[in-house]
Amino acid sequence: MNATQKELIKATVPILRTNGNDLITYFYQRMLSNNPELKNIFNMANQASGKQQNALSGAVLAYAENIENPTVLINTLKSIGNKHVSLNIQPEQYDIVGNHLIGSIKEVLGDLATTELIDAWTCAYNELAQIMIGIEAEMYQKTINKKGGWKGWRTFIISKIVKESDEINSFYLKPEDNKEIADFYPGQYISVSTFIPELGHKQPRQYSLSSHSNNDYYRISVKKEISQNTTPDGVVSNALHNKKEGDTIEVSAPAGVFFVDPEAKNPLVLVSGGVGLTPMMSMVETNKNSLQKNQTVWIHSCRNENVHAFKDTIKELNNENEWLTSFVFYETLPELETNAIEGRIDLHQIKEEILIEDAKYYICGPAIFIKVQYQSLVALGVNRENILYEEFGPQLLSLN
Repeated sequence: MNATQKELIKATVPILRTNGNDLITYFYQRMLSNNPELKNIFNMANQASGKQQNALSGAVLAYAENIENPTVLINTLKSIGNKHVSLNIQPEQYDIVGNHLIGSIKEVLGDLATTELIDAWTCAYNELAQIMIGIEAEMYQKTINKKGGWKGWRTFIISKIVKESDEINSFYLKPEDNKEIADFYPGQYISVSTFIPELGHKQPRQYSLSSHSNNDYYRISVKKEISQNTTPDGVVSNALHNKKEGDTIEVSAPAGVFFVDPEAKNPLVLVSGGVGLTPMMSMVETNKNSLQKNQTVWIHSCRNENVHAFKDTIKELNNENEWLTSFVFYETLPELETNAIEGRIDLHQIKEEILIEDAKYYICGPAIFIKVQYQSLVALGVNRENILYEEFGPQLLSLN
């Protein structure tokens, strides 16, 4: 892009701030109407709720605001790239997206969409697409080169299903071809894809791996979501909960930027809400098997004891290992005696236990939960660079 084109892009920032979501909503409608095969890739629940539109409009705005130096967005681009690789996004699909995005800009802006502005945005999009394609090509190659690694979708068998709470089941997945599987860092996720009859097409979802890395299986622990409306929210989790041992599902290789380096020696402070405990289970199991057994404090919050997955496992680990200290918050306490704390997590209440020198802080749960806990840690003096978080679904938070 030349200097004039960059100025044209920056001139659209006010429009994107006020009308960006309308533009992106139009774009998705245009693209999915003309290329319905992409419904097999896009999370249609996030489309129906508007989360995906909000996430993309925010990303487009950020790109326009930083058009002079888009490399400042590299961590965000890598996170998006991980998600794309887990969905087996290919370079030619960037052409489809670009075609519909530029077409939407023309149609939504009308007379404001001058030839010069369209040329500038076409150039801007193509440059961003090439950055993303390059990032993803490197990720694909790295995954393929790993022992047991693969690209795209691979058929796995559900070898075992374990009920972990009233809402959460664990699914143990083994490859149908009986070949090796790729290892992963604790905290990463896999994508699964299955056909949804009521939608008439496949749907992918990302689920955190909830066990330590091993050569035998992947474990995901899935909350059965109950939809409160007519959107397709929860259709995949319900489909999984209806599956039986021996059924098959398509799986992509592990991915994600939210993880603990097993070789690092930093103390860990894990803060989870609801089903956000799943990547933390992987971290704790990995720590149990590691040589250094890093000091770990785990704070978890959920509605009540009945929906608390892995509670017996965590209690046992806590009692048997000096390196682990756990705190549990229930909104409603059980009638029997419990060590749980009533209410929602208040990090200030346990600040002496969590303010640890050189600690890394990991947060996972609903977006509002992440925001509250992040702000609490910052208020307690924790350096933002030491706080990592995993937002299930589209990236709507920009806390770092």
